[in-house]
This record gives sequence, C-alpha cells and structure tokens, in this order.
Amino acid sequence: MRSAMAYYGGVQQRLTVQMTRAQALRLRTLSEEAYQPTLFQENLTEVEAESRIEALKAEIELANSF
Repeated sequence: MRSAMAYYGGVQQRLTVQMTRAQALRLRTLSEEAYQPTLFQENLTEVEAESRIEALKAEIELANSF
C-alpha cells in the first residue's frame, strides 16, 4: 500500500510543479519558430509544458517535411 501511495503522490506532485527553466526556454523558442507565441505561458506545469513542447516539435517537423 505504501508503494502505491508513493507512486500516486509523485504523480500528483508532477501535475502541480511549475515547468523548469529549461522547459520554459525550449517552449518559448519552439512557439516562436512555429509562429504561435500564444502557446508560451509562464504559469504552466511541467506536464503541460512537455505536452506543448512535443506538439510544437511535431508541428515543426511536419511543416519542414513539405
């Protein structure tokens, strides 16, 4: 039971922790490169930032494939 509590406690923390400085810099760069500066916001969590980073990387890769 304790291991489950430790696991789910870690998930909860990850969902509420603010994005790292590295994530913020990467997200800002990618959002500018994709001409979507509104996707960068300073108050995102780590999970939200990572999701947006991955989406922007995929969008940029798709645009570069043409």
